[in-house]
Amino acid sequence: MSSITSLQTNDKGKTSVLVLSSIGFTIMFAVWLMFGVLGIPIRKEFGLTDVQLSWLAAVAILNGSLWRLVFGILADRFGGKIVFTLLIAATIIPSYMVSQADTYTELMVWAFFVGMAGNAFSIGISWNSAWYPREQQGFALGVFGAGNVGASVTKLIGPTLIAIVPVAGLAGGFVPGGWRFVPFLYCILLTIMAIANWFFTPMHDHKPGATRPLKELLAPLKQIRVWRFSLYYVVVFGAYVALSVWLPKYYVDVYGMELHSAALLTALFIFPASLLRPLGGYLSDKFGARRLMYWVFGAMFFATGILSLPQGYFIVHVPTRFAATGETEMFLFSLNATWFTVLVFIVGVCMGIGKAAVYKYIPEYFPYDVGAVGGLVGMLGALGGFFLPPMFASILELTWLPQTTFFVLFIITTISYMWLHWTVVHLLQKASPTLENELDFRDVPQNR
Repeated sequence: MSSITSLQTNDKGKTSVLVLSSIGFTIMFAVWLMFGVLGIPIRKEFGLTDVQLSWLAAVAILNGSLWRLVFGILADRFGGKIVFTLLIAATIIPSYMVSQADTYTELMVWAFFVGMAGNAFSIGISWNSAWYPREQQGFALGVFGAGNVGASVTKLIGPTLIAIVPVAGLAGGFVPGGWRFVPFLYCILLTIMAIANWFFTPMHDHKPGATRPLKELLAPLKQIRVWRFSLYYVVVFGAYVALSVWLPKYYVDVYGMELHSAALLTALFIFPASLLRPLGGYLSDKFGARRLMYWVFGAMFFATGILSLPQGYFIVHVPTRFAATGETEMFLFSLNATWFTVLVFIVGVCMGIGKAAVYKYIPEYFPYDVGAVGGLVGMLGALGGFFLPPMFASILELTWLPQTTFFVLFIITTISYMWLHWTVVHLLQKASPTLENELDFRDVPQNR
């Protein structure tokens, strides 16, 4: 194991690994979540219901979640370079076929296969962890994870490309137009990225799991700590994925905005939730992941609590013991688009910092099992992104309250916050006998 550490410290190829894997992950993430914006024109063209639309995005998220553990182990075993390049190449064809789909069934099939792009995350985490020393891993994984900003790429360029590229397409129809141009463009970018990743990263690679049996690689997954980290990641990443695809629709339906404006405001959530990940890694290196997660969950508890309040009139009755005759007050609560965006921005900041903090835990506790543990945490976190959009749609149909989206997030944030606090209290109680034995009572005044 020490030889791995020395390679991590001395190998100059780590910069190219970090840069190209980060760019590749940005593109793959954009491909994975492209239905967040494309879903609006697709809904109009195919006459889909909200539930049908939510499942279109959900199947892509599902396939980008299920295999993260497998790909993390493969990256540990065979090296991130070859696994990452092959996954990019495998995403090219389904991305092209999305642009050619003519029915809802075809869209569902190819959305599922194009969703494979989401598994790039666990590969990149394993790959970069193998190349960087422990004291730099928080920052390096934060930089790589900032590729989450790919979710905003479609939201920034998608509406413009849909508007300027004729529906009939270009070059005699060879290049599809309208919303179909976006997955076609991603097909081209993926091809370029696969070539660049293969030829411009070091040919030799670090393979921390190359000689270890599969049973040993999977052994850490028995620890409850791994599953706790996974729940944290549902809050800071699964919910991020869900909101990335759900917010454009929320802005359109609740605030009556045009798709272009809705996409830009959604980007205000996505940018901090992605680009602050390096800052989260740096702060985790400096102050520790646990302390950072306290602040993250606390701020999210506050913001999602307000966002979950339904708009309308609230009646407050003051009991007679507080007022002579008892009073009933009625007040209107209405969250306009500006304040809604501010609170969602706060949630995005917390998620960006929190995602890095969760993954700082992993190499700290499992330095030689980052692929397996990181893959499982990423898989379960991303599965949260799969289940949440259909949950949002189903609860909305039952209640007709769009704010229930954030009530769901409020509940899972609260559970995670309580589990974190219980863990810390338990650790302090467990450590207290040791701390007591370390006290020198000769220095303590006897009359106190």
